Amino acid sequence: MIKFGTGGWRAIIGDEFIKSNIELLAQSLADEINDHEHGKEIVISYDRRFLSREAATWISQVLTANEIKVYFINSVCPTPMTMFTVREMGVDFGIAVTASHNAALYNGVKIILKGGRDASIEFTDKLEARMTSIGAIKSISCEEAKDKGLIEYINPENRYIDGILNCIDVDAIKRKNLKVVVDPMHGVSAKYLQTILYIVRCECKLIHDWHDTLFGKRVPSPTLESLGRLKYHVLSGDYDLGIGSDGDGDRLAVFDENGEFIHPNMILSLLYYYLLEYKGMVGPVVRNMSTTHLLDKIAASYGQIAYEVPVGFKHISNGMEQHGCVIGGESSGGLTIAGHIRGKDAIFATALFLEMISIIDKPVSELIKNLENKYGKHFFRENNISLDKSMKVLLEDLIFKQKALPGFDYEIEKTDYSDGLKIYFKNSWLTCRFSGTEPMIRIFVESIDEYELENIESKFKEFISN
Repeated sequence: MIKFGTGGWRAIIGDEFIKSNIELLAQSLADEINDHEHGKEIVISYDRRFLSREAATWISQVLTANEIKVYFINSVCPTPMTMFTVREMGVDFGIAVTASHNAALYNGVKIILKGGRDASIEFTDKLEARMTSIGAIKSISCEEAKDKGLIEYINPENRYIDGILNCIDVDAIKRKNLKVVVDPMHGVSAKYLQTILYIVRCECKLIHDWHDTLFGKRVPSPTLESLGRLKYHVLSGDYDLGIGSDGDGDRLAVFDENGEFIHPNMILSLLYYYLLEYKGMVGPVVRNMSTTHLLDKIAASYGQIAYEVPVGFKHISNGMEQHGCVIGGESSGGLTIAGHIRGKDAIFATALFLEMISIIDKPVSELIKNLENKYGKHFFRENNISLDKSMKVLLEDLIFKQKALPGFDYEIEKTDYSDGLKIYFKNSWLTCRFSGTEPMIRIFVESIDEYELENIESKFKEFISN
């Protein structure tokens, strides 16, 4: 059974990520397109993972056999570039073959809808339902599809890069002469980040930019734990900035000039403050339930609202559109800005971050200190706990059916079970939810008091381990 999570369908290569399942998904999508009033064109791309190009080809062969025109991006491609291309070409669908930040054992398929946005839960539920009753799967070779005019190989790199450059103050960055070291984690963002950095006259050094389907034996998620070499290069080379991005180029990590890891919550907060205070933009912010409430304080100080949505970037995209938000993002490193694509984009976010430090003309560490002096310091902790099936069943019953809670030392103001569990205290909050893409439970805690955070975190971890 193919099941879509918050970031698409992801599965272990050779287990569920196999040709027959990939073709089944493609036929389900083809039937959905042909049974409804959808445009019969689609953009398809792939990343550097094992079997990605092959899977993109198998999908194309099924879709073209069903008379759907395929625009095939004919080189490894960041997911945000695929979303950009769907929007720019005005087609109704896109597919990126990627497992994003998951370990090398995984691959997957991300469905993109009109406008360049993540597919809704309603749409992926339809595809899952269709897969249970599909008969024959149609397929033709790419050569036959090309002869019939049903597949076209495209290269939208220049339009994507120009689209980013048109959104930022290139001259301001040029004047700053920044030194930047980049770790794309063996993923697809290297070429695009390097190109943009050279255009804005930054001195650029790339590490881990070669193709390695094992991602250097790291999980290609841009976290402090996985980016130790980036920190070393920032310090040893006296760089202004270290930039990391995940396997498909949609999540961002930043190290400041002192080699300190800047949490994605702070990246998001700095950029929101910059857009309001220095760019003169006006509007609210949207964040998911596991992202910092510092954004709420910044919004309130400018007479704006911070909207809270469930985990899954599709909800951020909907919030951006529904509420006219200036920025939206999540604590895992994904963010989007008004005027760009509706999905997360580490390459665009990097360019905007460069603009911010160039315009304000202060090192990143000082920008953070100034923001914390203005709004207070927020302590944040994330725990990812691997689960087996029996443990997951027990925790589902305990937390979400019995709705049992530990005896906290702090008064609970309210609880919310709309997306996992969120517990609100006066000065703190905790969320826990099962991952939509991996066998684990995720626990997030934030507080303006570090001792309170540690107390709440330890009480809850003890509670679920007994």
